[in-house]
Amino acid sequence: MNISNYYWYFSGVLTPKFCDDVIEYAKSQKEVMARTGGYGDRKLKKEEVLDLKRKRNSDLVWLNDTWIYKELHPYVHQANKNAGWNFDWERSEACQFTKYKLNQYYDWHCDSWDKVYDRKDPNHPEHGRIRKLSMTCQLTDGSEYTGGELEFDFRNYDPHMRDESQHLRRAKEILPKGSIIVFPSFVWHRVKPVTSGTRYSLVLWHLGKPFK
Repeated sequence: MNISNYYWYFSGVLTPKFCDDVIEYAKSQKEVMARTGGYGDRKLKKEEVLDLKRKRNSDLVWLNDTWIYKELHPYVHQANKNAGWNFDWERSEACQFTKYKLNQYYDWHCDSWDKVYDRKDPNHPEHGRIRKLSMTCQLTDGSEYTGGELEFDFRNYDPHMRDESQHLRRAKEILPKGSIIVFPSFVWHRVKPVTSGTRYSLVLWHLGKPFK
C-alpha cells in the first residue's frame, strides 16, 4: 500500500487536566507487565519472560472508559481524513496506558498483522477485524524524562534487516504534553530506552474489516 503520510500529529491539544486525570486514574487500576501478541494471556515461564523483555520492557494498565474515547476519537477521524488515508474503521480496542521507567523500552514492531482477530464468539465486535490505525497520546511533557523517543521506520519490511539511517524519523512533534500522533498500524515503530524520569503514554488501536 502506497501512502504519502506515514503519520499525522496534533501538538499539545489535550489539556493538562485530561492528561493528569488519565495518569491518576490509571495508577488506581491493576498494573500488568506489557506483552506482545504472541504470548497471549497465559502464565509465562521464566525463560519466556526474559525473552519478552528483550523485545519489550514496560508496565501497562488496560482502560476501557467512555470519557477517554469521547475525548480522543475526534482526532482519529480528523487525522484519517487530513492524512488522506480514509481507512474504514468501526471501533477501538481497550486503551493501553503505558509507563516507561528507567531503561524500559519497546523495540521495533508494528501493531497490525495479516491474520484477523478470531474470537470464540463470531458476534464479538472484534471478530474478523484488524488493526488499521494506531494512536499514541503523550501524557507527560518531554522535559520530564530523557530517552524514550518514539521513532518510525518508513519501510514495509522488518527494519532489523536493512540500513535504517535513510528511513528513520524521530517524532519530535509530540514531545509537548497533550500531543497526539496517529499512524497506520502497519508502520514500523519503536520506543527507545528511557534514560531518566518516567514517560507516560496512552495507546489506542482502531479496528475495521481487512483491506481489500
